[in-house]
Amino acid sequence: MASAMAAVLAAATASAANAAPAVPAAPAAKTAGTSASTARLSDGSAVNSAAAAAKVAKYWTAARMKAARPVPVPKARAGALGAAGPTGRAGSSPSARAIASAANKMAGGNLKLAAAITESAVVGKVFFHKPSGGDWVCSASALNSPSKQLVITAGHCVHEGAGGTWVTNWTFAPRYRSGSRPFGTFAAKQFRTFNSWISSSDLQRDVGMVTTWPLSGNKLVNVVGGNGLNWNWPKNVAVTILGYPQNANNGEIQQWCQGTTYDGGNYTIALNCNFNGGSSGGPWIMSFDNGTGLGQTDGVMSTLGSGGVNRASYFDDAVKAMFDAQGSVT
Repeated sequence: MASAMAAVLAAATASAANAAPAVPAAPAAKTAGTSASTARLSDGSAVNSAAAAAKVAKYWTAARMKAARPVPVPKARAGALGAAGPTGRAGSSPSARAIASAANKMAGGNLKLAAAITESAVVGKVFFHKPSGGDWVCSASALNSPSKQLVITAGHCVHEGAGGTWVTNWTFAPRYRSGSRPFGTFAAKQFRTFNSWISSSDLQRDVGMVTTWPLSGNKLVNVVGGNGLNWNWPKNVAVTILGYPQNANNGEIQQWCQGTTYDGGNYTIALNCNFNGGSSGGPWIMSFDNGTGLGQTDGVMSTLGSGGVNRASYFDDAVKAMFDAQGSVT
């Protein structure tokens, strides 16, 4: 990442190589089902048309975005320290660059795709309303898939968890910066997260995927690009974490942290970045290329523990199955 990037809260020394791992001995299987739901406005009506998506955009005025509160990063829970590890063969899906014609159209014709960047266009802020009350903000990133419409974030950024329900008025603002939305906002069309997150706020499965509506006929990944997805990779890998933590620049500027992950217990990976509320759902990216702003998503921000330790759910076969289920939805 270029040194010109906005101030980082913490940066650990990256040392692990990201070469494709050998096929591991399979541990006990870690499986989980998922559920999907049509996105809705806060009045309960479905976001099932471009006109409904426009209502989401109308809801999110600059004043509402500024007033939205960062979702607190959940605290890591004590419990059985199940080691993170593969449940099958390691795999990857490819990233994708933006299509120049679509990207320039959405950016007013001023985007220089070949220029070095300091903030990834793939990463942005998520804004949503909780049925239990209030407007909130998380982080998220575009994920390349057959639909070219997919976003990946934390489960707690799409569903309230145990005793709660799906959030409403959900929209994604790629490369948001101090109120600027250079690529516009992409409203949610359909959510998906793990059943164990919905029923018991299971932090081992704090992952959500969202199919978005095209904006002015342009699909998200065609406009900004999209990261690839990794699953069943080692727990010790070099990553770049991106997001919008409230404890840096008031959550208005994309922040970064780099280092080598380690086993965080409870089927998670960990890194000491001290990213707090607002960073939830931000990508943990392997093989990050500062020139393109792309890489391979290996996790998403989930929790903050003592000593500034952040954790992400380990991506295994169940996350790949979620991707397969949601990635072709249009």
